[in-house]
Amino acid sequence: MRFASYEYRNRRQVAVVDEDGTLRPLPGVGSLTGLLAEGGGGLPEPLDIPAGPDVSEVRLLAPLQPPTVRDFVTFEEHVEGVRRSVDGAAGVPEQWYAAPTFYFTNPYAVYGPGDEIPVPPGSSVLDFELEVAAVIGREGRDLTPEQARDHIVGYTILNDWSARDLQSAEMRVGLGPCKGKDTATTLGPYLVTADELEKYRDPDGFLRLALTAEINGEVVGRDLLSNMSWTFEEMTAYASRGTVVRPGDVLGSGTCGNGGCLAELWGVRGRQDPPPLKPGDTVALTVEGLGTLTNTVVPGPDPVPVPAARHRPRQRP
Repeated sequence: MRFASYEYRNRRQVAVVDEDGTLRPLPGVGSLTGLLAEGGGGLPEPLDIPAGPDVSEVRLLAPLQPPTVRDFVTFEEHVEGVRRSVDGAAGVPEQWYAAPTFYFTNPYAVYGPGDEIPVPPGSSVLDFELEVAAVIGREGRDLTPEQARDHIVGYTILNDWSARDLQSAEMRVGLGPCKGKDTATTLGPYLVTADELEKYRDPDGFLRLALTAEINGEVVGRDLLSNMSWTFEEMTAYASRGTVVRPGDVLGSGTCGNGGCLAELWGVRGRQDPPPLKPGDTVALTVEGLGTLTNTVVPGPDPVPVPAARHRPRQRP
């Protein structure tokens, strides 16, 4: 099944999406996150739900507003290309192979399909990142990968918008991305339940889905989701180590290779080709079985000035 969150006649609703685009609104449900939290790990079957508007008649929203967003980095080719682009380094750090690492990004900066994406304040090097995200449907702690499969309710497309100039400067501190990754993450267009994608699963447990990235109608990247180095079940198990994953939590795959973002292409080509995104550019990310997620970049606000650190005399009590 496919689920959509949308706005129609000033109301926010959640619906099952038929193959022909007909929406079947779930009575009394305005939040997919809330539905997951109440549903004990599952989503309702669309039994005898009357047909509503067509998807073309509504404003689609992000399928859910996640309580947390963990973004992993599971594509070796992406790591190689971006390292070359950012600091000229070759290869992949040995520590990357040890575990599926991730960072927490901002759940308050989630956008939906068709939303305009403002350029982050102070940035002139904006990039997209083509990812797939797993959505947790049931709470779990210290899961094994085998147990984790039952905790993934479905999948959606994720675009991890990145201000590369801000990110590059911030990460020299050694802590991780800050405002370079803080202003926009797009999810959508639908949440597709995990059972719908089982036919794509290969013998090693990876989902063999075709991925395509386009800018202004021109294809800039193609890859397969099965080129990940960890499965979503392994990522979920690692995320739950020593803590909990809860309904609505989002786990991003990390950016795919072979043009899944501009920075990787810049590293491979040795120049900013294609150029950074600018207002008016439209990015369309297509994932087999999940749909197409499209957004257009618009001008953002000017940065509010913040002073540099003060060299203060070090006093002691």
